[in-house]
Amino acid sequence: MHVIGMDKDVFEINNKIAERNRKTFDEAGVLAINFMGAIGSGKTAMIEVLHKKLIGYRIAAIAGDIISDLDANRLKKLGIPVLGVNTGRECHLDAHLVEHAADHFDLKDIDILFVENVGNLICPVDFVLGTQLNVTIVSVSEGDDTVEKHPMIFVSSDAAVINKIDIADAVGADAEKMRRDALHINSKLRVFMTSIRKDMGIDEFADWIKKEKEKRK
Repeated sequence: MHVIGMDKDVFEINNKIAERNRKTFDEAGVLAINFMGAIGSGKTAMIEVLHKKLIGYRIAAIAGDIISDLDANRLKKLGIPVLGVNTGRECHLDAHLVEHAADHFDLKDIDILFVENVGNLICPVDFVLGTQLNVTIVSVSEGDDTVEKHPMIFVSSDAAVINKIDIADAVGADAEKMRRDALHINSKLRVFMTSIRKDMGIDEFADWIKKEKEKRK
């Protein structure tokens, strides 16, 4: 019983900080987007290509990882403000880490803040960050059953990106099944079918982000 109580306290504290983060982002006019997905799904590459598509928007990024700064260094090459956040042994970002990272930015100079969560489809579900949008990215190379195996992350998402669709046949995956599975889990999801390598579906995804940003002006 004591362990359950401790867990409850951790989640309650996290949720309170997340509410504070959300208020901070709203007041600063920043659209913060939590990118969740497994290692290799294409989270970092998606931020790189969106940077090219979101012309006129001031972009920054928080790159979460357990111990590495590889993703943060990749994003720094874009010339945007980036902060790498190491979680140690934790397989997810939490609201406190995002709050601390956001303190390093001048939010009034940012329009869109990408928060790249740690590569995992399970742990990030329980820890809201205070971002206005949650996006889960999965790749066909993970197998076309990966969506149905991880339903909870799609329940808590606003959009799902089925990525690397250009190699679906090569890896024996049914991208359309993945789309159907995501919508079966959460009928309110916006689902985008993308290939970064072939520049497929990226414009539609970028346009959705633009509309979400404009809604919050």
